[in-house]
Amino acid sequence: MRKVVLTQFLSADGVAEAADTFLTGWDDVVDGRGTEIIATQDAVIFGRGTYDEWVGFWPGSDIEPFATFINKVPKYVATSTPLAAQWDNASAIDGELVPFVQDLKNSVGGDIGVHGSISVAQALLTAGVIDEMRFAVVPVIAGRGRRLLDGLPEIRLELIQSVATPAGFLLTDYRIAR
Repeated sequence: MRKVVLTQFLSADGVAEAADTFLTGWDDVVDGRGTEIIATQDAVIFGRGTYDEWVGFWPGSDIEPFATFINKVPKYVATSTPLAAQWDNASAIDGELVPFVQDLKNSVGGDIGVHGSISVAQALLTAGVIDEMRFAVVPVIAGRGRRLLDGLPEIRLELIQSVATPAGFLLTDYRIAR
């Protein structure tokens, strides 16, 4: 069975929304962790908002290795309307999100990434579909914005690893305790 891995940049106060406004730089350790994460993924799940934002940036980006990864990987978008902007290997999820991801999880392949997409991440966490969470906690207090973990039921976590980087990021990987 494949793993569903949630990857998210968070401010020190847990804000996930508009991470580009508080994420102003990082170091080689953060870069290396990102490379490790995408090396195991061969599918990605997005919400519509993240898709619409990313389709305007990543197809023309030269930020490697993520640009090559995200432009080639199959991308599944949770949306109730057709995708207006086209992106290679992207398709709207046919039907409900949770059963779709459960079926994908039961298919052959590598890890399934959930990047950005707060509402998709929350729905999958609530449904118990996420297997691991990998956070890069940015050394800043955002002060406002949607928090990834607000409104969720209690979920027990097991620490896989935690690393502080030279730039002050805290990289934490958790397994969902079943």
